[in-house]
Amino acid sequence: MSTLRILGIGNAIVDVFAEADDSFLDLMGIEKGIMQLVERERGEMLYGAMEKRRQAPGGSVANTLAGLGALGLETSFIGRVRDDALGRFYATSMEAGGTRFANAPVEGGELPTSRSMIFVSPDGERSMNTYLGISAELGPDDVSDAVAGQAGLLFLEGYLYDKPKGKQAFERATALTHAGGGIAGIALSDPFCADRHRADFQRLVRELDFVIGNEHEWESLYQCRLDEALTRAAADCRLVVCTRSGADVVLIRGEERVVVPVKKVTPVDATGAGDLFAAGFLYGIATERDLETAGRMGCVAAAEVISHFGARPEADLKALFAQAGLL
Repeated sequence: MSTLRILGIGNAIVDVFAEADDSFLDLMGIEKGIMQLVERERGEMLYGAMEKRRQAPGGSVANTLAGLGALGLETSFIGRVRDDALGRFYATSMEAGGTRFANAPVEGGELPTSRSMIFVSPDGERSMNTYLGISAELGPDDVSDAVAGQAGLLFLEGYLYDKPKGKQAFERATALTHAGGGIAGIALSDPFCADRHRADFQRLVRELDFVIGNEHEWESLYQCRLDEALTRAAADCRLVVCTRSGADVVLIRGEERVVVPVKKVTPVDATGAGDLFAAGFLYGIATERDLETAGRMGCVAAAEVISHFGARPEADLKALFAQAGLL
């Protein structure tokens, strides 16, 4: 059975963790339990205030690739980091995890490597403060002919669409992948992202081979109830995937409509659930499984990652697939 060489493009963000109680959060003006974007000065201040820091490579599509790499597929990642301590850490960590980091860290970059300062409260709540830094400057020059042209499957991160250079990088990568005979798709990323780029995202649904989103993202994209949104999406796109936060997953390909039941799990940490669903689902697509099996693989991978802290798998996903009768 053939497999596809998988390429992802997304934000290269170092996740930096530290424990913090509520009084510390109040002192630093951090809103508990949410993710907020911060500017460089505040990001550096919060980073400096963290005690006993732990760090890990993050970013939505990068997390998906980590899951695919753990499943034994050949993966590459196009992201932008600076040649600083965090950037070198990110690049070497991705390589050590089995994913090729396609571009070298940028020497002399004006902006530092992106980081998300994550403060973990005693009750398990996570308060995330993300500084996008150099990652958001990714552009078409970061996409080489050789890397994108050899991709069998290209996976794009909707968040990067916020800047013109990110749009150009997507368009170039998609054209190269299609020219090489590969398929390309996108994760909608966030309801607000779908709202900001509604016209462009609706065009992408028509032009790309697959689109993954949750119910809120699809409703935001088409500004209607979910059933109608999925009907409209399925008329435009070859393969539409909708996750629903613990409810059944819906997958539509042409006249084929598959509903995959989800076994409800009380999450320890919901971070990365969508990213790892994408990893399991894309593994199924890359290894030519039927649509239901690919969807079930996505659900198994998502259930694993929410069973522990962190956005990357700790258990053997292939073993879990086998236990579920999927291999």
